[in-house]
Amino acid sequence: MNRSGMYLALLTLFLFSCKDKQKRLPFLQLETTEKVVDGKTVIDSSFRTIPAFKLLNQDSTEVTEKDFDGTIYVADFFFTSCPTICPVMHRNLLKVYQKYKGNPEVKLASHTIDVKYDVPSRMKTYATKLGIEGTQWEYLWGSRDEIYALAERNYLVSAQEDKAAPGGFIHQGYLVLVDKEKRIRGAYDGTQDKDLEQLLADMDVLLKEYKR
Repeated sequence: MNRSGMYLALLTLFLFSCKDKQKRLPFLQLETTEKVVDGKTVIDSSFRTIPAFKLLNQDSTEVTEKDFDGTIYVADFFFTSCPTICPVMHRNLLKVYQKYKGNPEVKLASHTIDVKYDVPSRMKTYATKLGIEGTQWEYLWGSRDEIYALAERNYLVSAQEDKAAPGGFIHQGYLVLVDKEKRIRGAYDGTQDKDLEQLLADMDVLLKEYKR
């Protein structure tokens, strides 16, 4: 390579590096509140975070939000007997698990919306069939009110019982990306390959944010 070609290659690498360093994921739950300071109305902005919770995982072990401290994680809502989107969602989530398996900065959290049927032991069987080891991928169970409140109020995923729906439940197939401060940074259709590719790319971007 001649000198001019070398300079061009170095310039291209520099520009690519700068672009990569500047890339950051958006925050999906920006909240604004008004308050009066010295007689003036001031707009205060903050990011909504996933609140404290206490659930059981597939090993019947208590899991709280603190078990996700220091990690980014992907959350979803499903049920093991789902005849429609859940099998596709979890085949795609399995790719996420396999890519980051053993990475202490990455976890997954699958919440069952069929709390009567999907007791921890049943979810343990489900996880074992997928080849899941340990608790990097948590399968979470709690009361109906707890799970549905987390889904609709915090992760912004619709979930409800409907006897007319296949399997008896209506729910959305979003995979929700949460950062280390419990802020939502992305939502992806778990049934679409292109969305899965974007999720994997965005997870790498998010992990890089914490290395700067």
